[in-house]
Amino acid sequence: MVASSEGPSVRLLRVGEQVRHVLSDILQRGDVHDDVLASHVVSVTEVRMSPDLRHATVFIKSLLGQDEEAVLKALRTNTAYLQREVATRIRLKYAAKLKFLADESFDEGTHIDRLLRDPKVARDLALDEDAEE
Repeated sequence: MVASSEGPSVRLLRVGEQVRHVLSDILQRGDVHDDVLASHVVSVTEVRMSPDLRHATVFIKSLLGQDEEAVLKALRTNTAYLQREVATRIRLKYAAKLKFLADESFDEGTHIDRLLRDPKVARDLALDEDAEE
């Protein structure tokens, strides 16, 4: 199956979601013996699979964005263990190589929300609504 121009296939989305669940479970249970990961709550927000299912880009967010670089470093240090666990729990032809990145979408959303709440923008939006009436 190849991703269409409309986005990833159902299979890619399903496998990505399975990988996300497995990683979330491992991190929640504290199966990774790492002091940084043990002391932080880490959310796996999304996993994007490559079309051949050999690579997985894992987006993470630490609680309140605290020490995100340290959390990313700890995850990258423990990548081999995490890849083995994912491969064991999800039966795929190949074990996906994991790549961990910080999820910036929350920060972008906060920035957009802040912009929309700006008094100048609110004034412009009010002017647009008056013009439509």
